[in-house]
Amino acid sequence: MKQRLSLKARALQLLAQREHSRLELRRKLLAHAERLAREQAADEARAGPGSDAPGEPAATRSRRAPPSPQIEAEVDALLDELAASGIASEARFVETRVRARAARHGNLRIVQELARHGLQLSADEARDLKASEYARAKAVWLRRFGAPPSDAAGRARQMRFLAARGFSADIVRRLLRGADDDS
Repeated sequence: MKQRLSLKARALQLLAQREHSRLELRRKLLAHAERLAREQAADEARAGPGSDAPGEPAATRSRRAPPSPQIEAEVDALLDELAASGIASEARFVETRVRARAARHGNLRIVQELARHGLQLSADEARDLKASEYARAKAVWLRRFGAPPSDAAGRARQMRFLAARGFSADIVRRLLRGADDDS
């Protein structure tokens, strides 16, 4: 039988792999806590009287049922403890996410990804990203295309590519227009 990790052990295991936002870590820990509760209930049902009766199959259980308030409180208390001790840090998560994404993505995409985690950039981080956006877009464009488009269709394709990467329309137009060839 596989060893069951406690809630705190699972949180530490997740944080050892990479930084997590509080929202993401909460979602994963709630799922783990629910799984632990189901397994414990199944073990008790097997050991108790009338254990010959089959339990509810896993496929018929509702995945949409909200976690119990007790489990939510336990997870929130653990998250508060991890944040207070500095083990989980949203500032560190933002820093690592920006560092990992900045070389390949524009400001819009980075801000959108952080918003999905319920976070936002500080004013200094936003200013630094904005200052480097043209250089980052140019590096991405050079890696992908390396040459100016030869026709309107090629220009549209390059613009769509850079826009999908989250670079602003002004940066994309400036880059493809070649306004700053000397930078």
